[in-house]
Amino acid sequence: MDLGLKDRVYVVTGGTNGLGHAAARELVADGAKVVISGRDEQRVAGAAAALGPNAAGVAVDNADPEAPARLIAAAREHFGGFHGILVSVGGPPAGFVADNTDEQWRAAFESVFLGAVRLARAAAAELDAGGVIGFVLSTSVYEPIPALTISNGLRPGLAGFAKSLADELGPRGVRVLGLLPARIDTDRVRELDALSADPEATRAAQESRIPLRRYGAPEEFGRVAAFLLSPAASYLTGIMVPVDGGMRHGF
Repeated sequence: MDLGLKDRVYVVTGGTNGLGHAAARELVADGAKVVISGRDEQRVAGAAAALGPNAAGVAVDNADPEAPARLIAAAREHFGGFHGILVSVGGPPAGFVADNTDEQWRAAFESVFLGAVRLARAAAAELDAGGVIGFVLSTSVYEPIPALTISNGLRPGLAGFAKSLADELGPRGVRVLGLLPARIDTDRVRELDALSADPEATRAAQESRIPLRRYGAPEEFGRVAAFLLSPAASYLTGIMVPVDGGMRHGF
């Protein structure tokens, strides 16, 4: 199936590793060009080099108010266009309600929530019909995850923002959607498992609750992201797509 990605240009934040990098890799593999971002200049350069000549990197924090303009300008400068953005950011600190400080909440709000809103708002002003804005969220949009209180507080609100934006941009032919990963085998998920006294037992217990009985591979998430961002998904907007191996049992 031809996804129609050849020579389309996307910005992927948080693209140096994890889910963002997996999405960028699959986009490039199908012919797209990407600008990836991250906070560490060396990691950004290395990740962009690994993706090949159809990738460029910009070292910037999602929380930086200047990030949206810099990233969109980089897409146009390097590749002559801008067709969509995937907003991905590292997860906020783990913890129960009593564990997380005001500063952790503020920092996460700036990066996870307000940074994403700014990026989407800037993209919306620049995209033509056929453009797309995607958010990497979490299954906490539908059901809180124990010990991830900050994520549980912010991700559902961002999903609501995405839905509102989809309604507003739909008449212009610009799509907006969210991806809801669960236990994808990334550094972040391994770090969360390692917070327990027995990480291997924790992983086994998590896998037992997944109908496919395993964690997802990053490339499995990346392929879903590439499809949803592509012209092949042109009639999909305003949706939240779980990438969870069936872990969420609701319809």
